[in-house]
Amino acid sequence: MARYENRPRPTVGYNAPTTNNTTYDSPSPTYDDKDSDKKDGSDRELALGQQATIEEGSGQEKFKRLSWPALTICLIVEAIALGSLSIPSAFATLGMVVGVILCLALGLIAIYTSYVVGQVSLRHPEVGHYADAVRLIWGRFGYELTSTMFVLFLVLLVGSHTLTGTIAWVNIVGNLDICALVWSAISAILLFFLALPPTFHDVAFLGYIDFVSIIAAIMITIIATGIKASDATGGLSAVDWSVWPPPDTTFYQAFLSTTNIIFAYSFAVCQFSFMRELHTPKDYVKSIWALGLIEIFIYTLVGAVVYAFVGSKVQSPALLSAGPLISRIAFGIALPVIFISGAINSTVVARFLMDRAFKNNESIRFVHSSRGWMVWIGLIAVITLISWVIAEAIPFFNALLGLISSLFISGFTFYFPALFWFKLVKVGKWNKGLKNISLSILNGLIFVIGLIVLGCGTYASVADILSEYKGGSVRGSFTCSAKGY
Repeated sequence: MARYENRPRPTVGYNAPTTNNTTYDSPSPTYDDKDSDKKDGSDRELALGQQATIEEGSGQEKFKRLSWPALTICLIVEAIALGSLSIPSAFATLGMVVGVILCLALGLIAIYTSYVVGQVSLRHPEVGHYADAVRLIWGRFGYELTSTMFVLFLVLLVGSHTLTGTIAWVNIVGNLDICALVWSAISAILLFFLALPPTFHDVAFLGYIDFVSIIAAIMITIIATGIKASDATGGLSAVDWSVWPPPDTTFYQAFLSTTNIIFAYSFAVCQFSFMRELHTPKDYVKSIWALGLIEIFIYTLVGAVVYAFVGSKVQSPALLSAGPLISRIAFGIALPVIFISGAINSTVVARFLMDRAFKNNESIRFVHSSRGWMVWIGLIAVITLISWVIAEAIPFFNALLGLISSLFISGFTFYFPALFWFKLVKVGKWNKGLKNISLSILNGLIFVIGLIVLGCGTYASVADILSEYKGGSVRGSFTCSAKGY
Protein backbone atom coordinates (compact mmCIF):
# COMPACT_ATOMS: atom_id res chain seq x y z
CA MET A 1 0.00 0.00 0.00
CA ALA A 2 1.37 3.33 -0.96
CA ARG A 3 1.56 5.82 1.89
CA TYR A 4 3.45 9.12 2.04
CA GLU A 5 4.33 11.78 4.57
CA ASN A 6 3.01 9.81 7.53
CA ARG A 7 -0.38 9.64 5.83
CA PRO A 8 -1.92 7.00 3.59
CA ARG A 9 -1.11 7.86 0.00
CA PRO A 10 -0.44 6.37 -3.05
CA THR A 11 -0.88 2.32 -0.46
CA VAL A 12 -18.62 -10.07 0.37
CA GLY A 13 -18.51 -13.61 -1.07
CA TYR A 14 -21.97 -14.72 -1.42
CA ASN A 15 -24.40 -14.33 1.46
CA ALA A 16 -23.97 -17.35 3.65
CA PRO A 17 -27.53 -18.54 4.33
CA THR A 18 -28.47 -17.96 7.92
CA THR A 19 -31.38 -18.53 10.21
CA ASN A 20 -31.54 -16.31 13.24
CA ASN A 21 -27.83 -15.69 12.73
CA THR A 22 -26.89 -19.08 14.04
CA THR A 23 -27.44 -21.77 11.40
CA TYR A 24 -25.33 -22.11 8.25
CA ASP A 25 -25.38 -24.38 5.23
CA SER A 26 -21.85 -25.50 6.03
CA PRO A 27 -21.62 -25.48 9.82
CA SER A 28 -18.30 -25.38 11.53
CA PRO A 29 -17.14 -28.72 12.92
CA THR A 30 -17.81 -29.35 16.58
CA TYR A 31 -15.86 -31.49 18.99
CA ASP A 32 -17.04 -33.26 22.05
CA ASP A 33 -15.44 -31.73 25.14
CA LYS A 34 -14.53 -35.11 26.50
CA ASP A 35 -12.76 -36.02 23.29
CA SER A 36 -11.27 -32.63 22.45
CA ASP A 37 -8.11 -33.24 24.42
CA LYS A 38 -7.49 -36.45 22.47
CA LYS A 39 -7.79 -34.87 19.05
CA ASP A 40 -4.65 -33.54 17.51
CA GLY A 41 -5.02 -29.97 16.18
CA SER A 42 -3.07 -30.70 13.02
CA ASP A 43 -5.35 -33.64 12.18
CA ARG A 44 -8.43 -31.45 12.59
CA GLU A 45 -6.88 -28.76 10.39
CA LEU A 46 -6.05 -31.33 7.70
CA ALA A 47 -9.59 -32.70 7.75
CA LEU A 48 -11.05 -29.22 7.55
CA GLY A 49 -8.69 -28.32 4.72
CA GLN A 50 -9.82 -31.38 2.77
CA GLN A 51 -13.44 -30.48 3.38
CA ALA A 52 -12.86 -26.95 2.11
CA THR A 53 -11.49 -28.18 -1.24
CA ILE A 54 -14.82 -29.72 -2.24
CA GLU A 55 -16.04 -27.97 -5.37
CA GLU A 56 -19.24 -25.96 -5.06
CA GLY A 57 -20.08 -26.37 -8.73
CA SER A 58 -18.62 -26.61 -12.17
CA GLY A 59 -18.70 -22.82 -12.52
CA GLN A 60 -16.12 -22.43 -9.78
CA GLU A 61 -13.53 -24.81 -11.21
CA LYS A 62 -11.38 -22.03 -12.67
CA PHE A 63 -11.50 -20.28 -9.30
CA LYS A 64 -9.82 -23.17 -7.45
CA ARG A 65 -6.39 -23.11 -9.07
CA LEU A 66 -4.42 -20.91 -6.69
CA SER A 67 -1.33 -22.62 -5.25
CA TRP A 68 0.23 -21.43 -1.99
CA PRO A 69 3.19 -19.75 -3.77
CA ALA A 70 0.67 -17.92 -5.99
CA LEU A 71 -1.32 -16.96 -2.89
CA THR A 72 1.89 -15.56 -1.40
CA ILE A 73 2.41 -13.48 -4.53
CA CYS A 74 -1.19 -12.19 -4.40
CA LEU A 75 -0.70 -11.21 -0.77
CA ILE A 76 2.61 -9.52 -1.60
CA VAL A 77 0.93 -7.57 -4.41
CA GLU A 78 -1.86 -6.45 -2.07
CA ALA A 79 0.41 -5.71 0.89
CA ILE A 80 3.78 -4.41 -0.34
CA ALA A 81 3.69 -1.30 -2.50
CA LEU A 82 5.61 1.93 -2.84
CA GLY A 83 4.40 2.84 0.64
CA SER A 84 7.13 0.60 2.05
CA LEU A 85 9.46 3.49 1.20
CA SER A 86 7.53 5.69 3.65
CA ILE A 87 8.82 3.57 6.57
CA PRO A 88 12.13 5.54 6.87
CA SER A 89 10.18 8.74 7.53
CA ALA A 90 8.31 6.89 10.29
CA PHE A 91 11.69 5.94 11.77
CA ALA A 92 12.69 9.62 11.67
CA THR A 93 9.72 10.44 13.91
CA LEU A 94 9.90 7.38 16.20
CA GLY A 95 13.66 6.91 16.43
CA MET A 96 15.69 3.86 15.42
CA VAL A 97 14.93 1.63 18.42
CA VAL A 98 11.17 2.19 18.53
CA GLY A 99 10.94 1.88 14.75
CA VAL A 100 12.72 -1.49 14.68
CA ILE A 101 10.71 -2.84 17.64
CA LEU A 102 7.41 -1.84 16.02
CA CYS A 103 8.38 -3.38 12.66
CA LEU A 104 9.21 -6.68 14.35
CA ALA A 105 6.33 -6.79 16.85
CA LEU A 106 3.56 -5.64 14.52
CA GLY A 107 4.80 -8.00 11.83
CA LEU A 108 4.57 -11.01 14.16
CA ILE A 109 1.09 -9.94 15.31
CA ALA A 110 -0.01 -9.63 11.68
CA ILE A 111 1.22 -13.17 10.97
CA TYR A 112 -0.71 -14.50 13.95
CA THR A 113 -3.97 -12.67 13.16
CA SER A 114 -3.72 -13.88 9.55
CA TYR A 115 -3.28 -17.41 10.88
CA VAL A 116 -6.55 -16.97 12.81
CA VAL A 117 -8.26 -15.63 9.68
CA GLY A 118 -7.10 -18.73 7.83
CA GLN A 119 -8.45 -21.01 10.58
CA VAL A 120 -11.86 -19.38 10.20
CA SER A 121 -11.71 -19.95 6.45
CA LEU A 122 -10.91 -23.65 6.97
CA ARG A 123 -13.67 -24.18 9.51
CA HIS A 124 -16.26 -22.27 7.49
CA PRO A 125 -15.89 -23.02 3.76
CA GLU A 126 -18.98 -20.89 3.06
CA VAL A 127 -16.99 -17.76 3.94
CA GLY A 128 -15.92 -16.02 0.74
CA HIS A 129 -14.94 -12.56 1.94
CA TYR A 130 -14.27 -10.73 5.20
CA ALA A 131 -17.89 -9.65 5.70
CA ASP A 132 -19.05 -13.28 5.56
CA ALA A 133 -16.80 -14.10 8.51
CA VAL A 134 -18.04 -11.15 10.58
CA ARG A 135 -21.60 -12.30 9.86
CA LEU A 136 -20.83 -15.50 11.75
CA ILE A 137 -20.30 -13.52 14.98
CA TRP A 138 -22.41 -10.36 14.49
CA GLY A 139 -25.22 -11.52 12.22
CA ARG A 140 -26.74 -9.47 9.41
CA PHE A 141 -25.75 -6.16 11.02
CA GLY A 142 -22.09 -7.23 11.11
CA TYR A 143 -22.28 -8.40 7.52
CA GLU A 144 -23.66 -5.11 6.21
CA LEU A 145 -21.31 -3.01 8.35
CA THR A 146 -18.21 -4.93 7.29
CA SER A 147 -19.34 -4.99 3.65
CA THR A 148 -19.44 -1.19 3.69
CA MET A 149 -16.03 -1.00 5.40
CA PHE A 150 -14.57 -3.54 2.98
CA VAL A 151 -15.79 -1.85 -0.21
CA LEU A 152 -15.11 1.72 0.91
CA PHE A 153 -11.59 0.99 2.12
CA LEU A 154 -10.52 -0.87 -1.02
CA VAL A 155 -12.11 1.69 -3.37
CA LEU A 156 -10.21 4.44 -1.55
CA LEU A 157 -7.02 2.41 -1.90
CA VAL A 158 -7.54 2.24 -5.66
CA GLY A 159 -7.91 6.02 -5.56
CA SER A 160 -4.69 6.35 -3.59
CA HIS A 161 -2.83 4.39 -6.26
CA THR A 162 -4.27 6.72 -8.90
CA LEU A 163 -2.68 9.63 -7.02
CA THR A 164 0.55 7.68 -6.55
CA GLY A 165 0.67 7.11 -10.29
CA THR A 166 0.11 10.82 -10.92
CA ILE A 167 2.98 11.71 -8.57
CA ALA A 168 5.22 9.14 -10.28
CA TRP A 169 4.47 10.42 -13.79
CA VAL A 170 5.01 14.06 -12.73
CA ASN A 171 8.40 13.16 -11.21
CA ILE A 172 9.48 10.96 -14.12
CA VAL A 173 8.58 13.44 -16.88
CA GLY A 174 9.62 16.48 -14.90
CA ASN A 175 7.46 18.82 -17.02
CA LEU A 176 5.24 20.84 -14.69
CA ASP A 177 3.48 22.49 -17.66
CA ILE A 178 1.56 19.30 -18.47
CA CYS A 179 -1.82 19.21 -16.72
CA ALA A 180 -1.69 16.75 -13.83
CA LEU A 181 -5.18 15.47 -14.70
CA VAL A 182 -3.66 13.94 -17.85
CA TRP A 183 -1.34 11.79 -15.72
CA SER A 184 -4.21 11.05 -13.35
CA ALA A 185 -6.39 9.81 -16.22
CA ILE A 186 -3.54 7.67 -17.60
CA SER A 187 -3.07 6.14 -14.14
CA ALA A 188 -6.78 5.31 -13.86
CA ILE A 189 -6.79 3.69 -17.32
CA LEU A 190 -3.80 1.50 -16.42
CA LEU A 191 -5.49 0.46 -13.17
CA PHE A 192 -8.63 -0.46 -15.13
CA PHE A 193 -6.88 -2.73 -17.63
CA LEU A 194 -4.72 -4.45 -15.01
CA ALA A 195 -7.83 -5.29 -12.95
CA LEU A 196 -9.62 -7.09 -15.81
CA PRO A 197 -8.37 -10.68 -15.13
CA PRO A 198 -11.28 -12.13 -13.09
CA THR A 199 -9.38 -14.75 -11.06
CA PHE A 200 -6.47 -14.29 -8.67
CA HIS A 201 -4.71 -17.17 -10.42
CA ASP A 202 -4.70 -15.03 -13.57
CA VAL A 203 -3.43 -12.02 -11.62
CA ALA A 204 -0.67 -13.93 -9.83
CA PHE A 205 1.79 -13.82 -12.76
CA LEU A 206 1.71 -10.01 -12.58
CA GLY A 207 2.75 -10.34 -8.96
CA TYR A 208 6.22 -11.51 -9.94
CA ILE A 209 6.70 -8.32 -11.96
CA ASP A 210 5.31 -6.36 -9.02
CA PHE A 211 7.72 -7.96 -6.54
CA VAL A 212 10.78 -7.45 -8.76
CA SER A 213 9.70 -3.84 -9.28
CA ILE A 214 9.47 -2.92 -5.60
CA ILE A 215 12.68 -4.79 -4.68
CA ALA A 216 14.55 -2.99 -7.47
CA ALA A 217 13.18 0.41 -6.37
CA ILE A 218 14.16 -0.33 -2.77
CA MET A 219 17.68 -1.45 -3.70
CA ILE A 220 18.23 1.63 -5.87
CA THR A 221 17.08 3.85 -3.00
CA ILE A 222 19.33 2.13 -0.44
CA ILE A 223 22.40 2.18 -2.70
CA ALA A 224 21.86 5.75 -3.87
CA THR A 225 21.27 7.18 -0.39
CA GLY A 226 24.25 5.22 0.94
CA ILE A 227 26.58 6.60 -1.73
CA LYS A 228 25.21 10.11 -1.22
CA ALA A 229 25.79 9.90 2.54
CA SER A 230 29.32 8.52 2.11
CA ASP A 231 30.27 11.32 -0.28
CA ALA A 232 28.91 14.07 1.99
CA THR A 233 31.12 16.00 4.42
CA GLY A 234 31.80 13.84 7.46
CA GLY A 235 30.52 10.68 5.76
CA LEU A 236 28.06 8.32 7.42
CA SER A 237 29.13 9.44 10.90
CA ALA A 238 27.72 12.90 10.19
CA VAL A 239 24.18 11.67 9.49
CA ASP A 240 21.83 13.01 12.17
CA TRP A 241 19.75 9.91 12.92
CA SER A 242 18.66 9.31 16.52
CA VAL A 243 18.20 6.24 18.67
CA TRP A 244 15.05 7.55 20.37
CA PRO A 245 12.21 9.85 19.23
CA PRO A 246 13.29 13.51 18.87
CA PRO A 247 12.32 15.65 21.89
CA ASP A 248 9.90 17.82 19.90
CA THR A 249 7.84 14.87 18.61
CA THR A 250 4.15 15.26 19.49
CA PHE A 251 1.81 12.39 20.35
CA TYR A 252 -0.22 12.70 17.18
CA GLN A 253 2.93 12.75 15.02
CA ALA A 254 4.28 9.66 16.77
CA PHE A 255 1.04 7.73 16.44
CA LEU A 256 0.57 8.79 12.82
CA SER A 257 4.02 7.34 12.11
CA THR A 258 3.06 4.19 14.00
CA THR A 259 -0.01 3.80 11.79
CA ASN A 260 2.32 3.90 8.78
CA ILE A 261 3.82 0.65 10.00
CA ILE A 262 0.47 -0.81 11.11
CA PHE A 263 -1.12 -0.24 7.71
CA ALA A 264 1.91 -1.74 5.96
CA TYR A 265 1.00 -5.08 7.58
CA SER A 266 -2.74 -4.95 6.83
CA PHE A 267 -2.85 -7.88 4.39
CA ALA A 268 -5.59 -9.77 6.30
CA VAL A 269 -8.31 -7.59 4.75
CA CYS A 270 -8.14 -9.52 1.43
CA GLN A 271 -7.06 -12.90 2.80
CA PHE A 272 -10.53 -14.49 2.83
CA SER A 273 -11.05 -13.43 -0.79
CA PHE A 274 -7.72 -14.95 -1.86
CA MET A 275 -8.11 -18.15 0.16
CA ARG A 276 -11.43 -18.86 -1.50
CA GLU A 277 -9.52 -19.69 -4.69
CA LEU A 278 -6.78 -21.69 -2.95
CA HIS A 279 -6.45 -25.18 -4.38
CA THR A 280 -5.35 -26.70 -1.05
CA PRO A 281 -6.68 -24.41 1.71
CA LYS A 282 -4.50 -25.77 4.53
CA ASP A 283 -1.41 -24.55 2.65
CA TYR A 284 -2.30 -20.95 3.52
CA VAL A 285 -0.03 -21.20 6.58
CA LYS A 286 3.03 -21.38 4.32
CA SER A 287 1.86 -18.25 2.50
CA ILE A 288 1.31 -16.06 5.54
CA TRP A 289 4.65 -17.07 7.06
CA ALA A 290 6.43 -16.38 3.77
CA LEU A 291 4.72 -13.01 3.34
CA GLY A 292 5.07 -12.03 7.00
CA LEU A 293 8.79 -12.74 7.15
CA ILE A 294 9.40 -11.02 3.81
CA GLU A 295 7.54 -7.94 5.03
CA ILE A 296 9.34 -7.86 8.37
CA PHE A 297 12.69 -8.12 6.61
CA ILE A 298 11.91 -5.46 3.97
CA TYR A 299 10.29 -2.93 6.31
CA THR A 300 12.92 -3.24 9.02
CA LEU A 301 15.83 -3.15 6.57
CA VAL A 302 14.50 -0.24 4.53
CA GLY A 303 13.43 1.75 7.56
CA ALA A 304 16.66 1.32 9.51
CA VAL A 305 19.20 1.50 6.68
CA VAL A 306 17.72 4.43 4.73
CA TYR A 307 17.13 6.38 7.95
CA ALA A 308 20.77 5.72 8.95
CA PHE A 309 21.91 6.96 5.52
CA VAL A 310 19.70 10.07 5.29
CA GLY A 311 18.78 11.02 8.86
CA SER A 312 16.03 13.36 10.02
CA LYS A 313 15.63 14.96 6.58
CA VAL A 314 14.48 11.73 4.92
CA GLN A 315 11.55 12.34 2.59
CA SER A 316 8.49 10.20 2.01
CA PRO A 317 8.70 8.16 -0.15
CA ALA A 318 12.38 7.71 0.62
CA LEU A 319 13.39 7.50 -3.04
CA LEU A 320 12.93 11.29 -3.18
CA SER A 321 15.99 11.49 -0.91
CA ALA A 322 18.20 9.80 -3.52
CA GLY A 323 18.56 12.90 -5.70
CA PRO A 324 16.53 14.13 -8.72
CA LEU A 325 17.98 11.82 -11.37
CA ILE A 326 17.96 8.65 -9.25
CA SER A 327 14.44 9.48 -8.01
CA ARG A 328 13.16 9.65 -11.58
CA ILE A 329 14.80 6.31 -12.40
CA ALA A 330 13.42 4.70 -9.24
CA PHE A 331 9.91 6.03 -9.90
CA GLY A 332 10.07 4.57 -13.40
CA ILE A 333 11.11 1.17 -12.08
CA ALA A 334 8.37 1.38 -9.43
CA LEU A 335 5.54 1.95 -11.94
CA PRO A 336 4.56 -1.76 -12.09
CA VAL A 337 4.15 -2.01 -8.32
CA ILE A 338 2.09 1.20 -8.22
CA PHE A 339 -0.45 -0.05 -10.74
CA ILE A 340 -0.45 -3.81 -10.13
CA SER A 341 -0.84 -3.38 -6.37
CA GLY A 342 -3.63 -0.89 -6.93
CA ALA A 343 -5.47 -2.96 -9.52
CA ILE A 344 -5.72 -6.06 -7.34
CA ASN A 345 -7.85 -4.07 -4.89
CA SER A 346 -10.33 -3.43 -7.73
CA THR A 347 -10.38 -7.15 -8.49
CA VAL A 348 -11.12 -8.03 -4.86
CA VAL A 349 -13.96 -5.50 -4.62
CA ALA A 350 -15.44 -6.59 -7.94
CA ARG A 351 -15.32 -10.28 -6.96
CA PHE A 352 -17.17 -9.45 -3.72
CA LEU A 353 -19.87 -7.47 -5.52
CA MET A 354 -20.28 -10.18 -8.18
CA ASP A 355 -20.59 -12.88 -5.54
CA ARG A 356 -23.21 -10.88 -3.70
CA ALA A 357 -25.26 -9.67 -6.65
CA PHE A 358 -25.20 -12.85 -8.77
CA LYS A 359 -25.00 -15.67 -6.22
CA ASN A 360 -27.69 -17.60 -8.12
CA ASN A 361 -26.30 -16.99 -11.62
CA GLU A 362 -23.04 -18.89 -12.12
CA SER A 363 -22.50 -17.82 -15.73
CA ILE A 364 -22.26 -14.17 -14.64
CA ARG A 365 -20.79 -14.73 -11.19
CA PHE A 366 -17.91 -16.81 -12.51
CA VAL A 367 -17.58 -14.80 -15.76
CA HIS A 368 -18.41 -17.82 -17.93
CA SER A 369 -20.39 -16.03 -20.64
CA SER A 370 -20.32 -12.92 -22.79
CA ARG A 371 -22.89 -11.39 -20.46
CA GLY A 372 -20.68 -12.24 -17.51
CA TRP A 373 -17.73 -10.52 -19.17
CA MET A 374 -19.83 -7.45 -19.94
CA VAL A 375 -20.92 -7.19 -16.30
CA TRP A 376 -17.35 -7.76 -15.07
CA ILE A 377 -15.78 -5.16 -17.37
CA GLY A 378 -18.51 -2.65 -16.56
CA LEU A 379 -18.06 -3.22 -12.82
CA ILE A 380 -14.28 -2.72 -12.99
CA ALA A 381 -14.85 0.47 -15.00
CA VAL A 382 -17.32 1.83 -12.43
CA ILE A 383 -15.02 1.01 -9.49
CA THR A 384 -12.06 2.69 -11.21
CA LEU A 385 -14.10 5.76 -12.16
CA ILE A 386 -15.52 6.20 -8.65
CA SER A 387 -12.05 5.79 -7.13
CA TRP A 388 -10.61 8.40 -9.48
CA VAL A 389 -13.43 10.91 -8.88
CA ILE A 390 -13.21 10.58 -5.07
CA ALA A 391 -9.42 10.89 -5.08
CA GLU A 392 -9.48 14.02 -7.24
CA ALA A 393 -12.59 15.64 -5.74
CA ILE A 394 -11.64 15.55 -2.05
CA PRO A 395 -8.88 18.11 -1.45
CA PHE A 396 -7.61 16.37 1.69
CA PHE A 397 -7.95 12.85 0.25
CA ASN A 398 -4.66 11.51 1.64
CA ALA A 399 -5.49 12.57 5.18
CA LEU A 400 -9.04 11.25 4.73
CA LEU A 401 -7.61 7.88 3.74
CA GLY A 402 -5.62 7.94 6.97
CA LEU A 403 -8.85 8.46 8.91
CA ILE A 404 -10.67 5.68 7.05
CA SER A 405 -7.70 3.37 7.52
CA SER A 406 -7.66 4.01 11.28
CA LEU A 407 -11.36 3.24 11.48
CA PHE A 408 -11.15 0.08 9.37
CA ILE A 409 -7.69 -1.49 9.65
CA SER A 410 -8.04 -1.52 13.44
CA GLY A 411 -10.80 -4.07 12.86
CA PHE A 412 -9.51 -6.02 9.87
CA THR A 413 -6.06 -6.59 11.39
CA PHE A 414 -6.70 -6.60 15.14
CA TYR A 415 -10.04 -6.78 16.92
CA PHE A 416 -11.98 -8.85 14.35
CA PRO A 417 -9.36 -11.66 14.28
CA ALA A 418 -9.28 -11.59 18.10
CA LEU A 419 -13.06 -11.97 18.19
CA PHE A 420 -12.85 -14.72 15.55
CA TRP A 421 -10.54 -16.69 17.82
CA PHE A 422 -12.84 -16.40 20.83
CA LYS A 423 -16.05 -17.13 18.88
CA LEU A 424 -15.06 -19.40 15.99
CA VAL A 425 -11.64 -20.98 16.58
CA LYS A 426 -11.21 -21.63 20.31
CA VAL A 427 -12.05 -25.19 21.42
CA GLY A 428 -13.35 -25.44 24.97
CA LYS A 429 -13.41 -22.76 27.65
CA TRP A 430 -10.86 -19.94 27.65
CA ASN A 431 -9.25 -21.23 30.88
CA LYS A 432 -9.11 -24.90 29.85
CA GLY A 433 -5.43 -25.70 29.85
CA LEU A 434 -2.29 -23.62 29.44
CA LYS A 435 -2.73 -23.29 25.66
CA ASN A 436 -6.21 -21.77 25.89
CA ILE A 437 -5.21 -19.47 28.73
CA SER A 438 -2.14 -18.22 26.84
CA LEU A 439 -4.03 -17.69 23.60
CA SER A 440 -6.90 -16.00 25.43
CA ILE A 441 -4.48 -13.49 26.93
CA LEU A 442 -2.78 -12.96 23.56
CA ASN A 443 -6.04 -12.40 21.70
CA GLY A 444 -7.30 -10.16 24.48
CA LEU A 445 -4.21 -7.98 24.08
CA ILE A 446 -4.66 -7.90 20.30
CA PHE A 447 -8.28 -6.81 20.81
CA VAL A 448 -7.11 -3.96 23.06
CA ILE A 449 -4.46 -2.96 20.48
CA GLY A 450 -7.23 -2.74 17.90
CA LEU A 451 -9.24 -0.41 20.10
CA ILE A 452 -6.16 1.76 20.72
CA VAL A 453 -5.49 2.00 16.98
CA LEU A 454 -9.15 2.85 16.41
CA GLY A 455 -9.18 5.65 18.98
CA CYS A 456 -5.68 7.10 18.72
CA GLY A 457 -5.42 6.61 14.97
CA THR A 458 -8.68 8.48 14.43
CA TYR A 459 -7.48 11.33 16.68
CA ALA A 460 -4.10 11.50 14.90
CA SER A 461 -5.73 11.54 11.46
CA VAL A 462 -8.16 14.32 12.39
CA ALA A 463 -5.26 16.33 13.87
CA ASP A 464 -3.36 15.77 10.62
CA ILE A 465 -6.28 17.06 8.52
CA LEU A 466 -6.47 20.19 10.68
CA SER A 467 -2.70 20.62 10.41
CA GLU A 468 -2.86 20.39 6.60
CA TYR A 469 -5.50 23.10 6.42
CA LYS A 470 -3.59 25.30 8.86
CA GLY A 471 -0.37 24.86 6.90
CA GLY A 472 -2.07 25.54 3.55
CA SER A 473 -0.92 22.24 2.05
CA VAL A 474 -4.40 21.10 0.97
CA ARG A 475 -4.53 20.91 -2.82
CA GLY A 476 -7.53 21.94 -4.90
CA SER A 477 -10.15 19.58 -6.31
CA PHE A 478 -9.39 18.31 -9.83
CA THR A 479 -6.33 20.55 -9.89
CA CYS A 480 -4.42 20.82 -13.14
CA SER A 481 -1.31 22.19 -11.50
CA ALA A 482 1.45 19.59 -11.35
CA LYS A 483 3.00 21.55 -8.49
CA GLY A 484 0.18 20.31 -6.29
CA TYR A 485 1.66 16.81 -6.50
